Amino acid sequence: MTDEGRSGINWTTTVAMVVFHAGALAALFFWSWQALIITLALWWVSGSLGIGMGYHRLLTHRGYKTPKPVEYFLTACGSLALEGGAINWVVTHRIHHAHTEVPGVDPHTPRDGKWWSHIGWILVGTAQQHDEATMQRYAPDLMKDRVHVFLNRFYYVPLVLVGLALFAAGGVGLLLWGIFLRVTVGLHATWLVNSATHLWGSQRFDTGDDSRNSWWVALLTFGEGWHNNHHAHPVSARHGLAWYELDVNWIGIRTLQLLGLARSVKQISLRAAPVKVPTVAAGVRLNDTYEGT
Repeated sequence: MTDEGRSGINWTTTVAMVVFHAGALAALFFWSWQALIITLALWWVSGSLGIGMGYHRLLTHRGYKTPKPVEYFLTACGSLALEGGAINWVVTHRIHHAHTEVPGVDPHTPRDGKWWSHIGWILVGTAQQHDEATMQRYAPDLMKDRVHVFLNRFYYVPLVLVGLALFAAGGVGLLLWGIFLRVTVGLHATWLVNSATHLWGSQRFDTGDDSRNSWWVALLTFGEGWHNNHHAHPVSARHGLAWYELDVNWIGIRTLQLLGLARSVKQISLRAAPVKVPTVAAGVRLNDTYEGT
């Protein structure tokens, strides 16, 4: 972020983060098996179906295609993670790929500080609240879609509705677990992709940036932790390229494909992938060899 973009605390976001973290701590005093099971299910819906398969691999990188109703459903699932509207999320991530590790330009590079890359960039300045020109520049495809614009504007509504349903079904305890604890853990898991996977782990590909593969971040994010693989081949719908790299989001995409709900699925062939990958604008590699399935 520029100095101008970093100026001033984003009080709305900061207060929301304080409230959600407090709610997450309070949830620990309302333990129940019902709350745990429902929370895990919602974590998968929001984190895997929503963020990993929807916001990231479908909307941001177009690693595969789905019928529009499925695309909108995955987008609604992503909104349950409280990571902002899909268009704002996509714009932030496309900026990250276009300017990876450039201090002051990459929204959350650790080269601007570890704390900054994890949560600081959310609390200070504009965060993901981009102006109209930036939105049009980095996400013209989504800005032309009236449904996506609507979902982006009212991204918080699905979370409110689910919260009301949980409260009605199980009271305060279920609300604290299914909303406050789940959202807080999910946010930190996503932020670890921004911070930890640019600091620690292994590099299979020479991408010219700090991206790393991290097995433990991959476990927390349903496969998003294979970040060096992803930076080397952003359009690939599959991030866990080796047999031992568990990628739950890829399993979900393959399941959609087998059900006839996903097509034009792009995946990189590990055998054909070059070790050194040149960096180009907008996170697209010119020499990718993809297997469309």
